[in-house]
Amino acid sequence: MTANLIGGEWVGAASGRRTERHNPADTRRLVATAPDSGAEDVRAAVDAVAQAWPEWAAAGPERRAEVLGAAAAVLERDPEKLAAELVAEEGKTFAEALGEVRRTPANLRYYASEALRLTGHTYPARSGLVYTARQPVGVIAAITPWNFPLNIPSRKLGPALAAGNGVVFKPSEVTPVLARRLTEALLEAGLPAGVLALVHGGADTGAALVADPRVAAVTFTGSTAVGERIHAAVGPSRRTQLELGGKNAVLVLDDADLDRAADIVVRGAFGLTGQACTGTSRVIAHDAVHDDLLRRVVARAERLVPGDGLAEGVQLGPLATREQYDKVRRYVRLGLDEGALLHTGGEPPGGAATAHGYFLRPAVFSGVAPDSRLAQDEVFGPVLAFLRVHSFDEAVSVADATPYGLSTGIVTGDLRRALEFAERVRSGLVKVNQPTTGMAMNAPFGGLKASSTQTSKEQAGAQMSHFYTTEKTVYVSP
Repeated sequence: MTANLIGGEWVGAASGRRTERHNPADTRRLVATAPDSGAEDVRAAVDAVAQAWPEWAAAGPERRAEVLGAAAAVLERDPEKLAAELVAEEGKTFAEALGEVRRTPANLRYYASEALRLTGHTYPARSGLVYTARQPVGVIAAITPWNFPLNIPSRKLGPALAAGNGVVFKPSEVTPVLARRLTEALLEAGLPAGVLALVHGGADTGAALVADPRVAAVTFTGSTAVGERIHAAVGPSRRTQLELGGKNAVLVLDDADLDRAADIVVRGAFGLTGQACTGTSRVIAHDAVHDDLLRRVVARAERLVPGDGLAEGVQLGPLATREQYDKVRRYVRLGLDEGALLHTGGEPPGGAATAHGYFLRPAVFSGVAPDSRLAQDEVFGPVLAFLRVHSFDEAVSVADATPYGLSTGIVTGDLRRALEFAERVRSGLVKVNQPTTGMAMNAPFGGLKASSTQTSKEQAGAQMSHFYTTEKTVYVSP
């Protein structure tokens, strides 16, 4: 059982309502219950953070860095235990979960160092002194998804706290346990009571948080549809950082090493069970290599072992929720209805080990039309669409022919064409001979088009730091 954190106290929802979270690999197992918070709980959380954050801002960057570094050390005490909790709650394989658990403390240490680099500038002036200073924004709302329940929140709470802000943290209702673990680590590290509030709940909870005018900024990762609603609700006087959906493609050119290309495609498409915003959902293959590449990808997909992420040898976990399971099955049927050819997957694997979980074998389609829904819509699951092209220019055009522009890859031995592709494609992240997933922690993260508001990058870089601070210009004469 977990709880809300408001004003330094662990409490339930004012209504007394709670939600249950079951293991997606075996839904007979209850993992946790959490408060189903309402508007009253959100108001109390914002009250507490609004009162507490100025003292945290005044503590100075050295103290803020110290707390974030200490929280990283707390998370590193027992990574295997945290990873096992992540597997049970979200459904990753143990290796994937352990990678996320190890990445999260590194994120916090990176943001601890950022606390010491929030500097302004001085400017030449005819007389006196002109300088800029960066100051905290105030109360930040951090609304996070279930697919990376430690990594993504750490990329929001870390820089927000480093800059001296207070945070109301609204995690996905799917992953309440991991949200609590991150919060507990920050409290144990010495974060003052009230600076961070944790409020569990669903869409109504998030909407109440966004609507509170005392929230100065909203950072959100999730679907484009929800992000657009947040952007409309916040208005022009408050800032947003929105990382949204994707329909990510890998271009495979006629000179590509096909075994390497197949490995890159399968890792990007079916790692994390396809539940990553940067996951590969389209393969745009040159006609000369399309059929050979397709055979290699199908063979690799069929060898993937589904099951509980804690079981030996498992390579593919369950879908995280019943909603995701049903959605993926709908898109498999839709692909068939649209005339695409299903080569493998799209159905439950069968057998006692997976009978009570949200398991589907990875689906690979070919003959997918660029304007079909299978090629246009974000599925967020292990469904891969092959599209055939006949030239480099056609490949770039097809890659850009969706509303999204998050992560796009190319597999080729021709560096000139790779760099030309990176220049031309409308994508915030470009991967050359690498999966569309997996990003450097010290590099900016964000998409173009409907994948982001494009105003403030996440994860690293000047835009990330500037989102969590305001800039003030000061003129001084003696």
